[in-house]
Amino acid sequence: MIDALLRWYDGAARDLPWRRTRDPWPIFVSEVMLQQTQAARVMPYYERFLERFPEPAACAAAPAAEVLRLWSGLGYNRRALALHRAAGAIVAGGWPDDLQALPGVGPYTAAAVASFAFGAPVLAVDTNVRRVLRRTKLAADAPTPALNQALTELGATVCTARSPRCGDCPLRDGCDGPEEAAPPAGGRPRFEDTDRYVRGRVVAALAAGEALPAVAPERLRRALHGLERDGLIERSGTRVRLPGQAVR
Repeated sequence: MIDALLRWYDGAARDLPWRRTRDPWPIFVSEVMLQQTQAARVMPYYERFLERFPEPAACAAAPAAEVLRLWSGLGYNRRALALHRAAGAIVAGGWPDDLQALPGVGPYTAAAVASFAFGAPVLAVDTNVRRVLRRTKLAADAPTPALNQALTELGATVCTARSPRCGDCPLRDGCDGPEEAAPPAGGRPRFEDTDRYVRGRVVAALAAGEALPAVAPERLRRALHGLERDGLIERSGTRVRLPGQAVR
């Protein structure tokens, strides 16, 4: 089954820029950006970010406000602050043997960077890979960078959570097929009605030097409180700015 998967990946792999390098910094940036975010959405942010910060030292030397400005719009802005802190840690001490020692790095990101950048024989299991392994019962006992990439690609493009393309799957022989889909959850609020939406608009406005968004005062109060708690903004009286941002 693994040979069939690798042959499929050789012909079906998307041409993603972070797959063209073994440099750990671009790979690390890509893996942080790809957390809960689709590859097509990440690519323009990834390219702009690395143009400005081609190595950890450039990122570590920049104010957090500039890192957030380049990140703004990608979502989950706390990832940007964690990446900024991780760059400082890398500059100070190099790449640690245990990548989970870096700020904001969990088991999957550590395994992915270890595999794709350093060739470590570890299995990088995210939501997509876990789904593939559960459905196919594939025994991935000898993980390689190519196998990790192939599993990730299959889960992202073919063996999807909803509407999997089973007819195109190289592992369809012996696969039990997707589990019965759970009924959709009802009553889920629109993204525009969530605090996360307001938080993103606040960061985007500050990054662009614009006024805070015109939303209900209580929603804005909650967003500002949460952003300050998470270190994404600084407040002094009525002034609000990104961390390290020059006062205008």
